[in-house]
Amino acid sequence: MRYAMLGNTGIEVSRMALGCWPFAGGRVWGPQDDDDSINAVHASLDAGVTFFDTAEGYADDSNSEEVLGRALEGRRDEAVIATKIGNANLHPSTVAEHCDASLRRLQTDYIDLYQIHWPNHDVPIEDTMTELLKLQNSGKVRALGVCNFGVRDLTDILECGAIVTNQLPYNLLWRALEFAIKPTCVANDVGIICYSPLQQGLLTGRYATADEVPPGLSRTRHFSKDREQAIHGEEGCEAETFAAIASVLKIAQDVGEHPAKIALAWLLAQEGVTSLLVGARNADEVALNTPTFDYDLPSDVDDALIAATDGLKQILGENADFWQSPSRMR
Repeated sequence: MRYAMLGNTGIEVSRMALGCWPFAGGRVWGPQDDDDSINAVHASLDAGVTFFDTAEGYADDSNSEEVLGRALEGRRDEAVIATKIGNANLHPSTVAEHCDASLRRLQTDYIDLYQIHWPNHDVPIEDTMTELLKLQNSGKVRALGVCNFGVRDLTDILECGAIVTNQLPYNLLWRALEFAIKPTCVANDVGIICYSPLQQGLLTGRYATADEVPPGLSRTRHFSKDREQAIHGEEGCEAETFAAIASVLKIAQDVGEHPAKIALAWLLAQEGVTSLLVGARNADEVALNTPTFDYDLPSDVDDALIAATDGLKQILGENADFWQSPSRMR
């Protein structure tokens, strides 16, 4: 396993982060056994994965924070916990109580990385940051980050205090942040934590056609507005998406590697990327993913992957919001 620093905080994290949203189950992920989730955390720690990402909002069939807290009993000192406060809870009067609730669920007295889940444009960011900085000064929070912040919102919050990470969707099929958001992060030493690095399984070759993708996953802007859970109102680009997937699969076949391995290796090599959030629902899935993080992608394969997916990048454009149009990121 390889490691990186969160900005200049001195907090070292594994470059594979275990994404704990699947622990919640629910309509997006389907039934999930808590014991499997706990075993996934233990297997991750045993493999050198130290970074775990959850959120107060991941609370469908199970509460992800609670499950992670149970899994880390007796091993808290081995883990770096990142969690998130929901955008509806960013009013100054409610920030502290939501942080305290997360601390209770996680069974810890500090959060390593406390992130704003989405911007809330109805609450002045300077007011929210005042409260977040109080939490940091008290020791309840070690570092602050954001998720889904575009150029304007990121610039505004950086004027209020230090933000060390921006968690964003980024993968070979979703390169929207390369237009403007990623350069802004790099220029301000804000590390990028990538969610959906395999585009929710599409880059594994798991699905041969758009119709095979389950409703909880076929709601991104790659897919038609007519898909069951889609709310973006766009025509989508299903043919182009699956053509790009076919090209990635062919490149992987030519080099004798699994497509997921080359897709993750490509993303790890991108400027500004700190860690990749990889969802694993049990110990076996952890074992499948961890070897990928010791693989270096040959430069010619990197070039081929960029060429294979650049057309899709141009079609999807600068809107970095997976699910909505117009974008909630500004």
